[in-house]
Amino acid sequence: MIRGLVRTAFFVAFCAVIGPAYAQGPLQLASDVFVEREIAKPDGTKAKLLEEPKTVVPGDQLVFVVRYKNVGTATASNFVVTNPMPRAVRFDGTADGAELVSVDGGKNWGALATLRIAQSNGGDRAATSADVTHLKWNFNQPLSAGAEGKLIFRGVVR
Repeated sequence: MIRGLVRTAFFVAFCAVIGPAYAQGPLQLASDVFVEREIAKPDGTKAKLLEEPKTVVPGDQLVFVVRYKNVGTATASNFVVTNPMPRAVRFDGTADGAELVSVDGGKNWGALATLRIAQSNGGDRAATSADVTHLKWNFNQPLSAGAEGKLIFRGVVR
């Protein structure tokens, strides 16, 4: 019973920190999160299933989907979609690899392999996926009025 309450409390806290995606321009955004479960099929093989995360526990694989749509009357171009990474989740990649990441709350951006984390001893270390605080996609291609798409990124519950 206590374990179930802890899971429920964790999930409520987790939902409170899932940040909304932000965009520039005439874009409408909607975000969803799914937990990825592996199930055994009758033939003995395994399949992956995405489901609503009623409860999550450390180690659960999550899939975040940010849908975007140009709700303006003109073509949108040079827009940016930014999404904070929930603190309870470690970044685990994107579907397209076109993102920039921040490890300092959105102040500086770059490819993860290029970012550094300052250390208390005055040195620094390479940033890791556990350090990611925000994701950003820069769209340089035009998006026609009414056109839509989606961005997908993954995470692991800490």
